[in-house]
Parts: sequence; C-alpha cells; structure tokens
Amino acid sequence: MPFRDRADAGRQLASRLTAYAGREDVTVLALPRGGVLVGFEIAKLLRAPLDVLIARRIVAPGDHRMTIGAVTSGGVRVVDEELCRALGVSDRTVQWLADAEAREVERLERVYYGCHRAPDIRDRTILLVDDGVATGASMRAAVTAVEHVGPAAIVIAVPVASHAAYAELSRRAREFVYCHIRDPVYSVGLWYEDYAPVSEQDVCRLLGDALDRGASRAPEEP
Repeated sequence: MPFRDRADAGRQLASRLTAYAGREDVTVLALPRGGVLVGFEIAKLLRAPLDVLIARRIVAPGDHRMTIGAVTSGGVRVVDEELCRALGVSDRTVQWLADAEAREVERLERVYYGCHRAPDIRDRTILLVDDGVATGASMRAAVTAVEHVGPAAIVIAVPVASHAAYAELSRRAREFVYCHIRDPVYSVGLWYEDYAPVSEQDVCRLLGDALDRGASRAPEEP
C-alpha cells in the first residue's frame, strides 16, 4: 500500500506543497471526515490554519459505492446527470436524495462549527484536501462552493486521484497536487494499510487542536 494511514498520506502530500509553507494567505480546507486527518498533517507542516468544507456524496439507490453527485455547505449541488440516466435514477429520486444529504450537511455544520465560526476564505489561497478522489463528485462540489466565495486561488491536494478526476478538476484549479494517479482508483480505501473509520468526535478534536496550534503561533497584542 502506498500509505500507512491518512496521517502518513498527509505528510507525503505536504512534501509536495512546500511552496505554500509559511504563507499568511493560505488556508487548508479539508473535506470531512477522512480528509481532515490528511489536512491536519498538511496544515501542521505548512504552518497554515485548518478548517473544513462539508461535502456529502449523493449515492445511487441500492449501491452506496456509486456516487452520482454531491452536496456541500452553501447549498451547492452537483449531479452527474449522464450517470443518473445510465443507472435509471429519476430526477425525482435524485432530488429526494439530494434533499436528504442537504439536511445532513446542515446538521454537520452545527457539529463542526459549533465552537467556532466558519472560515472566511475570501481572497485567500485555498488548499482543498481530501484523502483521495475516485469519481471526483465531492471535490467538484467543493470547488464550486469555494469559487462562489471568491478565493484568490484554489489548489486541490489529494494523496491519490483517478486520471478522469484529475483531467476534469485540474482545469478549475491553479494547481492539482497528488502523490499517485491511477485509473481506475476503484475505492480510495484500497490505497491505505489503515483506513479506519473517522468519527465526528475525531474531526472536532483535530479542528480544536489546529485552532489551539494557530493561537499559540499568533503574535501577542502590543
């Protein structure tokens, strides 16, 4: 396996992002849950703030491995209409599934932003991080959500990506940084020796640790 776990993947990926180290205009924005473990290591090594952009996959009825779209914070919805037609998933069903995921996004916003405000990413260079992209649906929705806010630049950073996802997403980012690129990726978890489930509590703990780390680096008031 290329990666021992997500922390190892984050460290490997950070070594390819050194051009962004120590810059005051950079924010690492990770997709929970697994992407936060990767993003935590990147933010630590680049000395950058870490936060989350909540994205939920829309999966095909009866097959949770088949992603047909995604929903993010800010109300962004991305649907692979061609795939839905091929699978025979009706517009009504897609709408019902997307509405359900939108409600889950709202719940997660209360969980993850319960102790701090959502980040202000306008005019900042955003490193969008996940633990891998296969179809790219979640990352595509995340890019759209960030674009709506008006960042200075978007950099996509993932340990592993499919050629198809790279070809599409690299056109929408200043840079697409990866450790491995393959086709097909099948399941991102296959690239990790340890791909243990990540809980909401794990995400909150890492966000808290990152906030504490940032506060300890902040200059004292004169």
